[in-house]
Amino acid sequence: MLKIGEFSKLSRVSIRLLRQYDESGLLTPETTDAFTGYRYYSEYQLLTANRITALKEMGFTQAAISEVLDCYDDTAALERGLRLKRAEAAASLEEAERRLRLLDTAIERLRKDENQMKYDVTVKTLPERYVASVRQIIPGYDREGDLWQIYCEETARMNVQDGETMLCTAVYHDGEYREADVDVEIQKTVKGTYPDTEHVKFKTVPAVQVASATFRGRYDQISEVNKAVAAWVRDNGWEFAGKFFNIYHVSPHETRNPDEFLTEVCYPVRRR
Repeated sequence: MLKIGEFSKLSRVSIRLLRQYDESGLLTPETTDAFTGYRYYSEYQLLTANRITALKEMGFTQAAISEVLDCYDDTAALERGLRLKRAEAAASLEEAERRLRLLDTAIERLRKDENQMKYDVTVKTLPERYVASVRQIIPGYDREGDLWQIYCEETARMNVQDGETMLCTAVYHDGEYREADVDVEIQKTVKGTYPDTEHVKFKTVPAVQVASATFRGRYDQISEVNKAVAAWVRDNGWEFAGKFFNIYHVSPHETRNPDEFLTEVCYPVRRR
């Protein structure tokens, strides 16, 4: 029999951990002196201590180690447990590699153009939503307000209710910058059922995964934000998967001060 100090030296497990293992039932001493409280371990328990250490190094939690030890003599059950932990470790590795890629990209972006770091790009999924939509060819991007005016005029008497998560967006269907005659669609999230008007159409927009960046200030920043998002998409293993659009979180409808506008530039994406 080995005293706890001797067992600690041989097993390379601290006395503190051995006491913790005892309290949790993971590794109970062979016997405990009723009068002194001294713990005594069998030499054979070194095998269990080594197994616990090995499982800890594989990433098993203390609770999971207890379950694995219970099935250590069942090869099939042990293999299932090890395979589950391996899958978990692989997922963690993939997540770590993704974070490293994001860090490397951010460093590279900063070296190439420090202005790009003004805009934080993230990937998110916008849920399915029901919208009121107006789509037309307009003379230029600066005339987008005409579409919002059409929406307001044609729904003025309809008592249209805003959606619970109300988004005002503008979708650019040309897919590229045009100097004139641009194909733009504005959308506003609504709830309820309404008949279409001459120019306002009500429809369901499917969920979409986007790479997006939000900025505060005047709309003349948009081209710079577009550049930053496009570079991020290219450098992080994504590709474009639809027409880009803007979400107006704070727009001229809420404030007349352009420096207070809050706009989110969104590009639908998928993994390359």
